[in-house]
Amino acid sequence: MKKRILGILSLVFCLGLMAACGKDDSHVRSLSEIKESGKVVIGVFSDKKPFGYVDANGDYQGYDVYFGNRLAKDLGVEVEYVPVEAASRVEYLLSNKVDIILANFTVTEERAEKVNFTLPYMKVALGVVSPDRALITDVSQLANKTLIVSKGTTAETYFTQNHPEVNLLKFDQYTEAYGALLDGRGDALSTDNTEVLAWALENEGFSVGVESLGNIDTIAAAVNKDNKELLDWINDEIKALGEEQFFHEAYEQTLAPVYGEAADVDNLVIEGGVLED
Repeated sequence: MKKRILGILSLVFCLGLMAACGKDDSHVRSLSEIKESGKVVIGVFSDKKPFGYVDANGDYQGYDVYFGNRLAKDLGVEVEYVPVEAASRVEYLLSNKVDIILANFTVTEERAEKVNFTLPYMKVALGVVSPDRALITDVSQLANKTLIVSKGTTAETYFTQNHPEVNLLKFDQYTEAYGALLDGRGDALSTDNTEVLAWALENEGFSVGVESLGNIDTIAAAVNKDNKELLDWINDEIKALGEEQFFHEAYEQTLAPVYGEAADVDNLVIEGGVLED
């Protein structure tokens, strides 16, 4: 009798395991599903101040987060922020761990093959920050030196393709990368010029010697390729927000306190998704 009971229990367990294994909980959530759930899940940086970071109270702050909060408000739902790293942004969308990525995401052709980008809301190029005592003012000065980059960034791609003479020291997280620069493990660090400028302003003894490198690119939100409904909604939202100069407001609230007079809002912000010449 015990053997029969054990056999039945084993069968039930196996069937349950098979059902669980066969169940696909990872799928693209439609706009209606997001609204019905009462929550939108957005991937952001947790360590890239002033764009996406966690403050002393454990709350997400920054330019991207300011935008994410508005998206959630206009969707009529709460927002759940999920920390991502530069190299994991695409994977988090492909595996549907998040509905939207708002992580200082530069639009590139390679990335656009895997995810759908919305209309842009910011302009950016690469910059290089280094110690004032050995300031790098031209890329030629990096030959045979160590440049710190974060994995999965446009800086990594740019230097890999265009400057093989530069030795790249790569990190997963921005905090690790800047830590390496602070303790002298690299001669300089490269990432978006908007970000290195903000960091240099808060770290005495460092300056952005190369202010603009490579192409002028754009920053946008991204969604899964199969979620055109959400893509269209965000694009319409960006257009509508442009009419109220929302991204200028976001800049004033999140970036202006950091940049001060060191940056011009109109050189960074894009309103209504329209990139003007």
